[in-house]
Amino acid sequence: MNDNNDKRGWFSGLKRPSTTWSVGALMLAGIVLGVVLWGGFNTAVEWTNREAFCIGCHEMRENVYKEYSENTIHYTNRTGVRATCPDCHVPKEWGPKMWRKVQASRELYGKAVGTIDTREKFEAKRLQLAESEWARMKANDSLECRNCHTLASMDPEKQKPRAKKSHELAKKNNETCIDCHKGIAHHKPKGMKEEE
Repeated sequence: MNDNNDKRGWFSGLKRPSTTWSVGALMLAGIVLGVVLWGGFNTAVEWTNREAFCIGCHEMRENVYKEYSENTIHYTNRTGVRATCPDCHVPKEWGPKMWRKVQASRELYGKAVGTIDTREKFEAKRLQLAESEWARMKANDSLECRNCHTLASMDPEKQKPRAKKSHELAKKNNETCIDCHKGIAHHKPKGMKEEE
């Protein structure tokens, strides 16, 4: 009975102006708390946007990372510019980045139940995982690719004839990067449809 009165007293105290603190002090405390909380949240988000975090579990390190680091154009190339896991799988813009983080939280469940904890399990789900990622990239118009590559900034005269023709068709048909560039950083899954 007394606990209930204490709770009501505490809640009703939140509705009344402070008799101890000035409005300015309360505002300053709120601003400082907001900056600390936002800074902590942003630091945590950026900490999860590192390649070291992405390959921190053996499922990623022993499967897709191993393939990526075996001589793909995004790992080793003539210019020395490397695209890491988050460069290709996490948008840079804040809203899409947060949405991607929410989507990626499903992977925690997969980790807990061991969905792809062996090479055999990974290979069995590989096509489904790839198709899901391709669909996500198609839906966002290959947003992550376009952080570095845009059709408008390409010089067709410096491209090989096949690439030049493909990029011109892609522009004309409103296609996106992932329509043609599946398997650019990872092995293509067995069982893909011919047009993929």
